[in-house]
Amino acid sequence: MGLNDKFDAKFDKASGSAKEGVGKLTGDKETEREGQGQNLKGKLKDAGENVKDAASKAKDSLTSDNNRT
Repeated sequence: MGLNDKFDAKFDKASGSAKEGVGKLTGDKETEREGQGQNLKGKLKDAGENVKDAASKAKDSLTSDNNRT
C-alpha cells in the first residue's frame, strides 16, 4: 500500500467520522449520511489496498520459492 493511498484512506475515514458526528450533533441527516458514505469510502480503500498487498506478498512468496529450487 502506497503512502498516498494510506493517507487518502485515513483522511476519508477521519473526515467521514467528523462529518457524521457534526450531522448527528446538529440534527442534519444529509451531513450525517455524507459522513457515513465518506467513512465507508475510506474503509473500502483500505480493504482494496490490503488485497493488493496480500496479492503482492503471495506473488513474492511464490517467486522466491521457485528461485530456491
